Amino acid sequence: MQRIAIYPGTFDPITNGHLDIIRRAVKIFDTVIVAVAHNEGKNPLFGIEERVSMVREAVRDIPGVEVDAFHSLIIEYCQKKKAVALIRGLRAVSDFEYEFQMALMNRKLDKDVESVFLMPKEKYSYLSSSLIKEIAAFGGDISCMVPETVHNRLTRKFAEKKERK
Repeated sequence: MQRIAIYPGTFDPITNGHLDIIRRAVKIFDTVIVAVAHNEGKNPLFGIEERVSMVREAVRDIPGVEVDAFHSLIIEYCQKKKAVALIRGLRAVSDFEYEFQMALMNRKLDKDVESVFLMPKEKYSYLSSSLIKEIAAFGGDISCMVPETVHNRLTRKFAEKKERK
């Protein structure tokens, strides 16, 4: 039986920290599905198709990784994909309380899906998609924080926004 894990997130955009977590997860599970959340409540910079495309580009050379989008409760998606685990990244203590609460709720919804917490390398522990977007919006150098394709898309996106103003 294949051990499938789901790594859910908004991935707006995917960062090198996310990629580090994915590389760690594929060492543990047969298949890791990076599940891009359709979460308009977060007001994403990129649409769902753009985010899925960026993630696909970023993980194309990592064996055992699939990319998909989902529009449901993550536990329902796990059940649909027959996943045994949810992967969550923990960067700092500040992430723990939220992630702990989510893990307990997910366990309440389905006791058979385990939450697995992975920590990125220290050099990625400060990264967040929100910070990267803010730095990129002001023209800061994010080249060491995201894959090159993501860097290019962010540069274009903010150039287009400036042109419209």
